[in-house]
Order: sequence, then C-alpha cells, then structure tokens
Amino acid sequence: MQDPRIAKLARVLVHYSIDARKEDLVVLQGTPVAEPLIAALYAEVLEAVGHPWVRLAPEVCGEIQLKQASAEQLAFVHPFDKSILEQANARISVWAQNNTKALSQVDPERQAAAGKARAPLMELFMRRASLPKGDPARLRWSGTVFPNEASAQDAQMSLLEYEEFVFRAGKLGAQDPVAAWKKLGEAQQRLVERLQMGKEMRITAPGGTDIRFGIEGRTWINCDGHENFPDGEVFTGPIEDATDVVVCYSFPAVHGGREVTGIRLVFESGKVVDASAQGNEEFLVKMLDLDSGARTLGELALGTNYDITDYTRNTLFDEKIGGTFHAAVGAAYPESGGRNKSGLHWDMVCDLRRGGVVKVDGETISENGRFADPGWPGR
Repeated sequence: MQDPRIAKLARVLVHYSIDARKEDLVVLQGTPVAEPLIAALYAEVLEAVGHPWVRLAPEVCGEIQLKQASAEQLAFVHPFDKSILEQANARISVWAQNNTKALSQVDPERQAAAGKARAPLMELFMRRASLPKGDPARLRWSGTVFPNEASAQDAQMSLLEYEEFVFRAGKLGAQDPVAAWKKLGEAQQRLVERLQMGKEMRITAPGGTDIRFGIEGRTWINCDGHENFPDGEVFTGPIEDATDVVVCYSFPAVHGGREVTGIRLVFESGKVVDASAQGNEEFLVKMLDLDSGARTLGELALGTNYDITDYTRNTLFDEKIGGTFHAAVGAAYPESGGRNKSGLHWDMVCDLRRGGVVKVDGETISENGRFADPGWPGR
C-alpha cells in the first residue's frame, strides 16, 4: 500500500508549487527509484488538465557517460535537452538514487568538462525561470526528493526515520500544508523587506568565518515552497565584486556526487583567491576553475526552515536549515539582480546556531541562528 503522504506531496507540488494549468506541458523527470512519486505527479497533472511528459533516466547512464564518453561527446549538448527547456511550461525534478557515491571515482576534470558544456542550458533555464510570474514564457519549476535508502544512509537514518524527516520538512503533517507554507512566506516577506533596505551584510561564526557581502540594490527573493520543496530561505545575488575575506563552511559540500569536507574560501573583491579543503580539495579546485564565473558568488541566502534541524548531506535540505546561511559559487539567478554566469552553481552551507552573527549595515538581525524580530521566521 502506497504511503498516503506521497499523494499529498504530489498534490502540493502540482497545484501549489508549479501551479499547473490547463494544457500546460509539464516535464516530470527523475530516476526509476522515484517511480511512485512520478506516477502520483502524473495523475495530478492530468487532474489539472495538463499534459505530463515523463523522463525517467537510470542513474548509471550518467556514470557511464562520465567514464566512457570522448571529449567531443562530453562537450555535446543534446538538442532534446534544449528543446525541453524551450518548450515546457513547467518542470518537476525528483531526486532519488540507489548510490549517492557512484561518481566518487570519476576524474574531476571530466566532471568539470561536462558541467562546462551544459552552461548554455543553465543560462537558458535561469533566463526562463527568472521571467515575471505573469509572463506566459516563464518556466515554472520545482525540485524535490523521494525518500530512499541511499539518502537515508547519507543522513545516518533508517528509511522510516528519513521518510518522517522528509515529510516533516515539507510540512506535509499539517492539515493544510499549503496554508503552512503561506504562513512561512508571510514571515519571510517581512524579513525580505528589512534586507531589501541593506547595503552590506557581514557574517561571523566560530571557526574563522568573517565575510562581507555587498547587497545594495539587489533583490531578495522569498522562497516559500514553489521552486525547491521543501523550501525555506531568502536569497539574493550579491554584488559580484563586493565579497571579501573568509568563510569556513561547517558542513561537507556535495556536488556532482562528490563530497568535499572542511572547505575554506578566501575572497578578494568578489573572487575566490584561495581555496582549501580537508578532503577532496582537488575536486573543489577543479570546479572553481570550471569557467571564468565559477570563482564568483552567484547567491547569498539565509535558511529559515526550522522544521529542518539535522545535516543530511543533501543540499536541498541542508541549505534550508533554520539558523544557517549558504552561498553558491557560480551562476546567479537573474531575478535577484545577480549578473554572474557560469556552468557551476554550488551551494555551500555554514551553521550559525552556535555563536554565529548576521549583521546588516551594523545592525544584528540574527544571533546563534535566531532572528531578532519576532515577526520573522522561527518565532
């Protein structure tokens, strides 16, 4: 018997997150591991009188490509991928794997080459997704995780525990999950309004983090369950040449199936000028050298989902932990005012719950992971 929360998640994703409409072309993509949720999404898109199109790809295909493809094949951008991004009205990605470490032995240079080749697709996606909400050309999208054994193991949980974690993070235990997301959205909007007035953000944390971001004139985005699911963050694109000093990331950063631990980045005038890691440093440096934009920050965000408390080695959840901040090297989201372009977008998370301080123009807005204003998230 299927877990009824799967159907509940599908309803929220289709009718709230992407707001599926009559005759929408909706792409549903994932791996065979995610089949139960993909099937539930398919039924909900039909209910919305849309046209679902399923793309299930065995995860091993990506591994085979990275290990066996020629340089020309790695650089090839399939016209079908471009066509999908050009024609779809909405897309839901479901992430689920049998083995989250399958790419651990792949040459990082080959991963960098494949990422560089997909840069035009990243730019197309960013451009369409950033269009105004009323624009019919806007690509509505959402991404989520289907609970699975591999992700549960990464999180050091049983599958039952991980299922509870995933569904709680998505507020699916609430009688009306959509109302719960709207309530968080209202609290986040009040925070956004304060941040929108700021010129500079400074974040300090035990372990060596002391970093400043220029934010004047940039747009803060309220993420309340539409694009990522679960959600719970506010973000902007920091001024490209106004990030300085050092950040030491609390949690391992995962990208392309590779885990990098103990990351320390030093910025000067917006660029990473020194990068080190306790584990997998070679991969970190290869990704930062992917292209001319990979060493510049494309995103700065504060995590606001206090239903997520544990690190799980899954960025979808970890970057939303209430009381953290994350910054992504690489491509910026145009709707935030960010201008940086890259084939890379890699979120890295720093825990602020034990001694971290966030200041905007000298005013403390968060301390020890808790926001100062009772009208903001977490209160």
